[in-house]
Amino acid sequence: MSYKYKTRGTCSREITFELENGIVKNVSFYGGCNGNLKGIAALVEGRKAEEVIPIIKGIKCGFKPTSCPDQLANALQEALNEQN
Repeated sequence: MSYKYKTRGTCSREITFELENGIVKNVSFYGGCNGNLKGIAALVEGRKAEEVIPIIKGIKCGFKPTSCPDQLANALQEALNEQN
């Protein structure tokens, strides 16, 4: 299933991704640090959302209370909640 998540408090504006049987696929960030976000997307690709969330949840960007990885964790958690 495809998901779209509007980020809050980050340079990226939106994250799109798919979850197939709990597996993260096709992650794309819109806005933000292009190379870093492509790297994050590549690292989570093919992994279980439940495995990814605790790894990236709570990461901060500088003095901001959140980050793009943290926002991805929020998005994945919302998607899992929606599926259940």
